[in-house]
Amino acid sequence: MIIRGTFDIEATPEPPFDTDEGVVLGRMTFSKQFSGPLDAAGTVHMTYARTPEDSSAGYVAVEKITGALEGRKGSFVVMHTGVTRGGDLSLTVAIVPDSGTGELAGISGTMTLDNTESGHEYALDYQLA
Repeated sequence: MIIRGTFDIEATPEPPFDTDEGVVLGRMTFSKQFSGPLDAAGTVHMTYARTPEDSSAGYVAVEKITGALEGRKGSFVVMHTGVTRGGDLSLTVAIVPDSGTGELAGISGTMTLDNTESGHEYALDYQLA
């Protein structure tokens, strides 16, 4: 099952914890509000690395999503892994196995996130056991 919708996001950066030789390591938290078939709030904890090259960076993040998925209430966790080089982004967002609660217990799948001219969009390809 693939669903699509939009989300709003608000970032809260923390001061970098390492800035050795132009490579910056830091943390950020994000609050998300998903709309559409996924009517939920997301809380993201991200650790990132920025290099002296403007177009090169990487991040990992854990996000807990709580709300309703096509009317089923509960929560689940996704893991983000992103790397960009020269403007080419490689991003994987996967549901953590056995992280579903409530009516979302047994959920599995992947998510894509896009930043378009009209805003932030998601696609969630999921299965429920």
